[in-house]
Amino acid sequence: AAAAGPAGSAIVSVVVNPTTNRVYAANYYANNVSVIDGATNTVMTTVPVGDSPDALAVNPTTNRVYVANLGSHNVSVIDGVTNTVVATVPVGTNPSAVAVNATTNRVYVANRNLNSVSVIDGSINGVTAVVAVGSTPYAVGVNPTTNRVYVANQGSSNVSVIYGVTNGVMGTVPVGSTPSAVGVNPTTNRVYAANQGSNNVSVIDGVTNAVVGTVPVGTYPSAVAVNPTTNRVYAANQGSSNVSVIDGTTDAVAAVV
Repeated sequence: AAAAGPAGSAIVSVVVNPTTNRVYAANYYANNVSVIDGATNTVMTTVPVGDSPDALAVNPTTNRVYVANLGSHNVSVIDGVTNTVVATVPVGTNPSAVAVNATTNRVYVANRNLNSVSVIDGSINGVTAVVAVGSTPYAVGVNPTTNRVYVANQGSSNVSVIYGVTNGVMGTVPVGSTPSAVGVNPTTNRVYAANQGSNNVSVIDGVTNAVVGTVPVGTYPSAVAVNPTTNRVYAANQGSSNVSVIDGTTDAVAAVV
């Protein structure tokens, strides 16, 4: 079916709940989130959130959606059943990334201008810890199998590794210049950092917390995604307007799309 109309204004983030087949799009300038029915490709409703929603994450187990509001320095919690905000959680300055560990029901929010990560307990919708990381944390990813959290620190060109049990930094991994995105493969326990400044992707071994490969990609890679089933990694190259497809077995580019 054709979509009913535009999802929203200045969409900067999108996330999917595969269990409910709902898609959530963050509308940065409109200060709301569009809820799309994946079966009909139509906008079901629009949920008002905080100021400048910049990132989204979903917990399929609890059917909760987390919205990092860059301008109001908080996180809106949306109930996926009622499509309403059920809590607003204050975090650090300029939250620009959010990730969920569905196994532990913990939410990790990267506070860009505070050099920290706020840890939210999803059962109480409250911050239970604040973890100091590197300079300008720009992206965050979770391995639910190992309970490790990976934070790409753009200003310090490294990745902080947080242990989810203690909320302590167990390692800091130097990567390329200005990492802007991080992806995790829980099956292989590999972490991928897209480095905008050096036009490559760093491959981190989740056991040793060391870089085991560096893959040249296109210009200004700004996002990365992982398919654990096929062991393929996709780097979105903003500058060269293409996508590099990395083979996770060989750590080499298999195709450019």
